[in-house]
Amino acid sequence: MSTTPSSDRTPTIEHCQPADETPVILDAAALESTAPEYLRDLRREFAEEGLAPTGLTVEACFDADCSLATQEEVDRIRSYVRAGSFLGVGSITVTVDDVADPEKVRPALAACAERAEREGLVLDLEGPITLER
Repeated sequence: MSTTPSSDRTPTIEHCQPADETPVILDAAALESTAPEYLRDLRREFAEEGLAPTGLTVEACFDADCSLATQEEVDRIRSYVRAGSFLGVGSITVTVDDVADPEKVRPALAACAERAEREGLVLDLEGPITLER
């Protein structure tokens, strides 16, 4: 494999063609499951209907000042990151209602954001907390 750039190649994006699909944003609460079998069938249904899932929204709440409760909520969000990746969305928007202890929640959400990035997704936070201190 050569590391020298080839000038006779055109960028990949120039080879793209528009698709006749309608972009949709999914609400995580509407998903019956995050199991691969269910997601596979759902992805097939979207394709048959001419829909392209582009985003996934998740409602989250960290109102308990408890490490176990925080971890359970983060695990739930992480399952939706995996589901979003499986469905082919580009972003996950997590709307946080309440945060009892931002110093406990922030690193957990940062880990979710890193996971999303590894999956090729963008994790956006809305609400009273950010990833920056």
